Amino acid sequence: MKRLLKLISGWPLPLLHFCGAGVGWLAFLLSPTYRRRFLENARQAGYGFGQVRRAVAEAGRLVAETPRLWFGSTPAVQWDRPELIEALRAQGRGILFLTPHLGCFEVTAQAYAARFGAITVLYRPARKEWLRELVATSRDRPRMSAVPTSLAGVRQMLRALRAGEAVGLLPDQVPPAGLGVWAPFFGREAYTMTLPARLAQQTGAAVLLAWGERLPRGRGYRVHLHDLEGDLPRDPQAAAAQVNAAMERLVRAGPDQYLWGYARYKQPREELVT
Repeated sequence: MKRLLKLISGWPLPLLHFCGAGVGWLAFLLSPTYRRRFLENARQAGYGFGQVRRAVAEAGRLVAETPRLWFGSTPAVQWDRPELIEALRAQGRGILFLTPHLGCFEVTAQAYAARFGAITVLYRPARKEWLRELVATSRDRPRMSAVPTSLAGVRQMLRALRAGEAVGLLPDQVPPAGLGVWAPFFGREAYTMTLPARLAQQTGAAVLLAWGERLPRGRGYRVHLHDLEGDLPRDPQAAAAQVNAAMERLVRAGPDQYLWGYARYKQPREELVT
């Protein structure tokens, strides 16, 4: 599998995105479960299918571009408001990037490492053994480290932020039971991680919102940056609600590229965190 993915990683990005669009529509048409969740999640946010139908193809492009981002060269990336990062780095502050399942979230960390400096990203290990090893080794790049959702991984993130480096995570990913709280997301209760507030409060890191817009015709990506509106409160429930509200604003900025088929409202699973 790794050999095949490395082969695909050499394909031009326009070709990957063209093929990915077809993959997205096949998945949507052939999987009733995926299609139902896609439509329900979009409806929960107030969108009809006609308003987000392009997201079907974008989900396939997300899959097709992954080999390139794991094993190939980083595609062309434009930056929107890079001065936000430059100002924080000049102060020597750590930066906590919060990115929803929107656009190409893989490219945001890669682009940061290539242009600005060291970044540590959080990932959830795959359940299957063969896939777990592949995922664990594919994201590491120069000045970019991937750590698992474990206590050891959290400690590495804390060390990075205290050293004035950057950390990135997807706060709309459903955490294991015991590591989150229920908070509204598009008007429905969703189990939400409390990690972002804990990281920011324990290190004094600045929080930035980021997402990687997939540009048309495989022309690369544009990373959008936004300030978080206000500091995260110490109350876990209030902090989770604030993070979810921030993620909603990003999604509404680019609903065509949100992963509407993600099981955002699922029950958290019991998991041993070590």
